[in-house]
Amino acid sequence: MHQWERYPTEYEPKGNCLDNAVIFGLLKSELLYLQEFESMEHFKQELIEYLDYYNNFHIKVKLKGLPPALHRQQAL
Repeated sequence: MHQWERYPTEYEPKGNCLDNAVIFGLLKSELLYLQEFESMEHFKQELIEYLDYYNNFHIKVKLKGLPPALHRQQAL
């Protein structure tokens, strides 16, 4: 039994784990390793800001020069 099989369907993994590995690598190198956090709340706030930046402003060449959120909007 896989770990995710113990949870309700709304918690099932989404996407490809190799795709997720890329964002975790970027997250570590662009956020986690660059600063020290004063508290868990400080880390959470920085994480929210980083994810907002990554999804809405980070230009991706593979996505025709668009940030991920805008690329997804246009795909719909």
